[in-house]
Amino acid sequence: MPQYGFIGLGIMGSAMAANLVKAGFDVTVWNRTPAKCAPLVSLGARQGKSPGEVAASCDITFAMLADPTAAHEAFFGLNGVLAGIGGGRGYIDMSTVDDVTARTIAAAVAKAGGRFLEAPVSGTKKPAEDGTLVILAAGDRSLYEEAAQALDKLGKKRLYLGAVGQGARMKLVVNMVMGGMMTAFCEGMSLGQNGGLDGNQILEVLDAGAIANPMFKGKGPMLLQGEFPTSFPLKHMQKDLRLAVALGDELGQPLHTAATANETFKRACAAGHGDEDFAAVYRVID
Repeated sequence: MPQYGFIGLGIMGSAMAANLVKAGFDVTVWNRTPAKCAPLVSLGARQGKSPGEVAASCDITFAMLADPTAAHEAFFGLNGVLAGIGGGRGYIDMSTVDDVTARTIAAAVAKAGGRFLEAPVSGTKKPAEDGTLVILAAGDRSLYEEAAQALDKLGKKRLYLGAVGQGARMKLVVNMVMGGMMTAFCEGMSLGQNGGLDGNQILEVLDAGAIANPMFKGKGPMLLQGEFPTSFPLKHMQKDLRLAVALGDELGQPLHTAATANETFKRACAAGHGDEDFAAVYRVID
């Protein structure tokens, strides 16, 4: 059985790594804050000393990091993955980054003699815990096939999208749509309640019609209660909207709705809500 590494044990990564350990896989974990490894070690994982050591000792290493800066640092930094990758070993970066970052890391992996797959995911904390993420993979097809058994413990669906960069682009499209939906949802809820409508009845009507969806159903109660426990941090949604708008600039495509949503999320970050769930954008809807 292959040995797996897992780098990055935040909200998403800790749940994903736990699913691999619980499935009986041989897993070595690393996190910038070492204490976050303890729950995984108690489940049966080993703790690595650095990303480079994990990559050198494992057949396939997964990473789930906060943003392009963190992904770049974990790979290229001191004792990073680059120091240990090679010999045909695989590196699967599941972080949400831009396509340029994905291709830069892919090129360095190939030069070092390793194999690379980008595999960002659609889904937040609960799907990560339940192993029901949607995995958007692109890159080395042999690595995609070799990692299939592990990927299937992390997600309910996986797609192979072709060349490196396409996974990143698909994830940005998904989160761009989700961010726009959330701002429209928050504006609708605010408008209705300011107009004297009952918030629960608004949610009931939305859930009964053509625009019913799991996000409205799950986040609606947060809006009514004014409490936003974090499944997907607001600051990360703003980052993804920013990257999507940048991709629009790169491709010469105007993204009016996404740009507007990005400004609303920027306002929420500036107001101090970045570490709350992204539904907390409701707090700055007038």
